[in-house]
Amino acid sequence: MLELLNDILWGKVLIAMLIAVGIGFTVESRFVQFRYFGRMFRILGSGQAFSREKDGHLSSFQALLLSVAGRVGGGNIAGVAVAITLGGPGAVFWMWLVGLMGMATSFLECTLAQTYKQTEPDGSYRGGPAYYIVKGMGKRWTWLAVLYSILLLVTFGFGFTALQSYSIAVSFEDAFGIPALATGIGMAILVGLIIFGGVKRIARVAEVLVPVMALGYLMIAVVVLAMNIADVPAMLLLIVKSAFGLQPAVGGGIGAAILMGVKRGLFSNEAGLGSAPNVAAVAHVPHPANQGGVQAFSVFIDTLVLCTCTALIILLGTTYDPAHGADIGGVALTQASLASHVGEWGRDFVSIALLLFGFSTILYNYYLGENSLNFFSPENRKLFNVFRVAVIVLCGWGATTDLHTVFGFADVTMGLLALVNLFALIMLMRPGLRIMRDYDRQISAGEPQPVFDTTQFADLDLDPEAWPADRDRGHRSASGYAPGEAAAVDYR
Repeated sequence: MLELLNDILWGKVLIAMLIAVGIGFTVESRFVQFRYFGRMFRILGSGQAFSREKDGHLSSFQALLLSVAGRVGGGNIAGVAVAITLGGPGAVFWMWLVGLMGMATSFLECTLAQTYKQTEPDGSYRGGPAYYIVKGMGKRWTWLAVLYSILLLVTFGFGFTALQSYSIAVSFEDAFGIPALATGIGMAILVGLIIFGGVKRIARVAEVLVPVMALGYLMIAVVVLAMNIADVPAMLLLIVKSAFGLQPAVGGGIGAAILMGVKRGLFSNEAGLGSAPNVAAVAHVPHPANQGGVQAFSVFIDTLVLCTCTALIILLGTTYDPAHGADIGGVALTQASLASHVGEWGRDFVSIALLLFGFSTILYNYYLGENSLNFFSPENRKLFNVFRVAVIVLCGWGATTDLHTVFGFADVTMGLLALVNLFALIMLMRPGLRIMRDYDRQISAGEPQPVFDTTQFADLDLDPEAWPADRDRGHRSASGYAPGEAAAVDYR
């Protein structure tokens, strides 16, 4: 039954939905992921990206690192290896394509999450798909928001937490001979110490952990590329040819390459799942499109940079042969491939990288689960504490349990999660474009830092307390329009 549901979801429905949203918004937004690419760096390089408000909100940069902590994980190490093993080198091309479309999709969903975020009693923000479904699509869609929250809790809060623990424990036992139970207990203790401090402590850990793990993995990949620089163009050409069946390769042909590329690509960068918007909504920014651009950049880091690094480490190594495949798969293939380049210590490096990637993802998964619970019962301390204990237990249990069935179940729930969110994005694409065009208009008018003016969007169900910049702007918005002039603006 799980295989049948996975085939329907991933083989037909989700591919169509991802293409519809990704290409649709890309065209309607005039290729926003490319137009804003340079601006993404300018936003991150500005002081505004690092600023924290007196109420203790997360900065734009903290929200980026927290989302990268979730996106960058086992999918970059084991997921790419699985995609190549089952879909051939061509699967990497379709991962790239999903990543490029995913940048636009992530821009849309994270801009919407910022737009419809709401202020909590302690002054912090909450938001995400459940919130923009109810506030953007209307109260009659509350049932869909509830369904999304349940799926998010089951998939990330429980399922993926156990899966990350399992992957880390298996890798450490293989590389260092450390018993899985010991790894599980160690992770449970560390996770417990962090998650009881809430999202702000998680963000502070991510600020240190994410740059170290991402840059470290990138550096070893650069070393491998430098050692094999003459063969890199041939490997890139192999990826493109295999994607269209022009190069004989192990795998299930073009169909398998597309399926594995889409499935592993979405699993890796999460664009369209609606998970990243839960984090994007927490940041304090002057305009929703700011965080939309920042979150689109995190998809680029994940898929176009780190996944490509893993793919080239595998394809340039001696363990995997495009014509005959390999006797091993998953994280073991990545470990063996890196070892073929730099020696046996490469296996240990991959295990340590997987530990850091997986550990940061567990923290991210916890926050997504907490945000789901908050939608049902805002700021319920007892409920949150029960969930925290459950996450700690899952870290220990997942490390010592064969989770093949859980993997299949998580694929189904992740597919359903994406289905609900992609439907919501289609329904809310017009408001998303409207917000983006407001940002474009202010930039065209020479405004160095566009500011979101809620008075120009009075027809949307927005929380004015979530945009305190409105109160400091005076009677005219940063774009030059007075509130009374808003009606004359054509947002189509």
